Amino acid sequence: MVVVPLFLLVLQLAGAASAAALPLVINTWAFRKAAETAWRVLQLGGSELDAVERGCGQCEIDQCDGSVGYGGSPDESGETTLDAMIMDGNTMEVGAVADLRRVKNAIGVARKVIEYTKHTLLVGESASLFAVRMGFPYEDLTTQKSLSMYSEWLNQSCQPNYWKNVVPDSSKSCGPYKRPEKVNCEEQIISQRSVQNHDTIGMVIVGEKGTVASGTSTNGAIHKIPGRVGDSPIAGAGSYADSTAGGAAATGDGDIMMRFLPSYQAVEYMRMGTDPAIACQKVISRIQKYVPKFFGAVICANTTGSYGAACNKIPGFTQFRFMVSSPLLSQPTEQVVDCI
Repeated sequence: MVVVPLFLLVLQLAGAASAAALPLVINTWAFRKAAETAWRVLQLGGSELDAVERGCGQCEIDQCDGSVGYGGSPDESGETTLDAMIMDGNTMEVGAVADLRRVKNAIGVARKVIEYTKHTLLVGESASLFAVRMGFPYEDLTTQKSLSMYSEWLNQSCQPNYWKNVVPDSSKSCGPYKRPEKVNCEEQIISQRSVQNHDTIGMVIVGEKGTVASGTSTNGAIHKIPGRVGDSPIAGAGSYADSTAGGAAATGDGDIMMRFLPSYQAVEYMRMGTDPAIACQKVISRIQKYVPKFFGAVICANTTGSYGAACNKIPGFTQFRFMVSSPLLSQPTEQVVDCI
């Protein structure tokens, strides 16, 4: 007879919060190396912010699923740009960059925004200039893969894209577009995001004493309109950390998700004593009322080390995978939750 440890049985309950244990690392998607790196930083005495920076930075190096870091998700002009944020739940400080160009370590630059400025968010070419001042090298974010993706998209008449209510018809041509004399406000745009085109690593760290940090990194929506910024670098949208309550991070269709500040909302639910798994579910349900077919998921953790996740069920996306590291696990472990 095989005896299964109780904690493994607990982990198999999709959507259920874990038995509490600290420290805790939880991150979106099955990005194992990111989880391993963050956990190793904690074990070597690094801070929660250190772990977030190094964990998300690992995904930037690995180009996780082509949706994080250089060489992925070219925009309409064929350029890869990066968004990232990091948040200190002790001080409530946030550092973020958006539309970052020619600098690979976006989460590292975001950390420098906290450390060396009184600002929260830097964007575009100015963010790149700031990065260089902080010692980051200029590097080409384009690869042969991203060039091929861009070329293929052009050959498909720039389909899909993110324009609507323009002329010429954005569903048939590459433009350039302009607004028509009469706008058809009834046009419905279906989200181009899917489980094959997710866009973020989000990570929450809870230290041994219950202190919380969070962060995100992404190269954004593929074929996005240049200048577009999604939820990832926005505090309360992409992630949120508060050492008096917990932390959360979101992934999915950032143009939808950011309108609801899901990470902030999840932390506030946990502040009221809501179980992390339930807090995540409540956030997803709130968005469902307005956008039933959105693509998205949220991870949540409170200050005692309990955690959970939730996702919106749509065709092709019925389960959400995420990584967890804690003293109850012999190694970083992939977990699965059924979407609601």
